[in-house]
Amino acid sequence: MRLEYFQMVDRVVTLDADRITVESRVPEASPVFEGHFPGYAIVPGVLLVETMAQTAGWLLLSIEKLQRMPFLLKVNGANFRGFVGPGAPLVVEATRTHDGSGYAVASARILSDGKRVADAELTFRIMDFPAEPLRQAMTETARRIGLPGYDGSGHG
Repeated sequence: MRLEYFQMVDRVVTLDADRITVESRVPEASPVFEGHFPGYAIVPGVLLVETMAQTAGWLLLSIEKLQRMPFLLKVNGANFRGFVGPGAPLVVEATRTHDGSGYAVASARILSDGKRVADAELTFRIMDFPAEPLRQAMTETARRIGLPGYDGSGHG
């Protein structure tokens, strides 16, 4: 996990038709912690939401075979149930709960040391990639995080 670069997913653990599980480890040090909070470093809630959104996004990208891009539109019912500090191991799960008419909804949650620390419902707009460099960057990231079933051709 590289907080300052918004690279929240370290590796995909499992993937099936409607569900994904990923792992990440919060870095021990990050410029983010210098201001949030001095003397008591915790991951900002907005970055926990981003982690859930990226996890759900990888599920949707897999479903779309990296040919169309999910863009986060809405966050419903985000709950923060505990603090996440430097070095914390995270398991993030997302499940697609609705898909149709160019939109998708997923529920997601983050666990750390087996305890739920955050959850939310996320709505995405699924659309063509607006720029080829973005598609290429997502393809490279898919390889780096080990997106199962992705063979590098963009056709799953």
